[in-house]
Amino acid sequence: MRMLHVIDTLSPSAGGPPEAVRQLVRAYAIAGTDVEVACLDKPDASFLHGIGCPVHALGQSSAGRFAFSPRLWRWLHKHAGQYDGLVMHGIWSFPGFALRSAARRSGKRYGVFVHGALDPWFNRTYPLKQVKKSLYWPVQYTVLRDAAAVFFTTAIERDLAKTSFRPSAWNSMVVPYGITDLGERAGESGRQMEEFYRKAPELRGRRFLLFLARIHEKKGCDLLFQAFGQLATKVPDVDLVIAGPDQVGLQARLENLAAQLGIAERVHWPGMIGGDLKWGALRACEAFVLPSHQENFGISVVEALSAGRPVLISNQVNIWPEVEADGAGMVEDDTLEGAVRLLLRWFNLPPAERDAMAARARPCFETRYTMNRTATVMKTIFCNADSAHKSG
Repeated sequence: MRMLHVIDTLSPSAGGPPEAVRQLVRAYAIAGTDVEVACLDKPDASFLHGIGCPVHALGQSSAGRFAFSPRLWRWLHKHAGQYDGLVMHGIWSFPGFALRSAARRSGKRYGVFVHGALDPWFNRTYPLKQVKKSLYWPVQYTVLRDAAAVFFTTAIERDLAKTSFRPSAWNSMVVPYGITDLGERAGESGRQMEEFYRKAPELRGRRFLLFLARIHEKKGCDLLFQAFGQLATKVPDVDLVIAGPDQVGLQARLENLAAQLGIAERVHWPGMIGGDLKWGALRACEAFVLPSHQENFGISVVEALSAGRPVLISNQVNIWPEVEADGAGMVEDDTLEGAVRLLLRWFNLPPAERDAMAARARPCFETRYTMNRTATVMKTIFCNADSAHKSG
């Protein structure tokens, strides 16, 4: 079977969707499925090295965030018929519309990963953008309506998506999701941690909580700073590590906030980290923390579980019921009060109970969040969809 995945960009700075594509490529290889990726990145972009499959980098779009690209339109209409399954990652941009057109013209079935973009949180938080999206919805809706499947990573995401815009009749499908677990390599954990400590030597011998995500208001960064500021004197041996790309210029404001709260010396900014450096940070941290306002899944949460780290998350991270049920972390509201309770509960936990929670993290990952199952399920979906389409 031959699959094509389409995405605006594979840049790691774009967050979860590019990482999901990378993980799926690795999982397809394990499942014995051929996969290729089409994107609008420059062909010489450094982050395209090592993807693990053919990447058709068609160059930057002609209209900014909408990602309008006549080149992509022509390429998809020429090549779509060569694939057994077509998958779009993300909505609200031209590539989804182009993929729908090419799929219909070639008689191929396609699916769409929404990646949380239909969460009503965005409508409440950005009402002006909601107006613009409402104008575009008749076009976007046809892309979802005509898909063989609209993929969601949790039942919560699926149900919330139906409430954002009308009409909302499409074939929803919740699929297994996660990572391929490249961080779990025998004998590598010590070396990975040492690499992280070389990057941040001031943290050697210190307890720290790790925030590993885009530095964005959606992620609840300000809540984390304010909550830690209230509790910092109670835990003088604990620091914060804020690792991730600063896409919207929020870091400077957060640094000022940290100074006002008197915690600036205890907040560390290693920037965006990846590979062994990232896994070293995950293994070295005491716990992973993400008081986010909206996460359809949370790849970094699952990476922390894979590394055997407890996760401290808000109840807007849509995998929170499973994390809580497995005793692999703590969950509170995405408010300042909730963030304070989250940190206080962790700091008050006896060391033996913190260790027990850490011991439950890895089994939670292994049971629920390996991407290998995703590739197998998606292969089955398109095989069945193709058979049904031919018989119909």
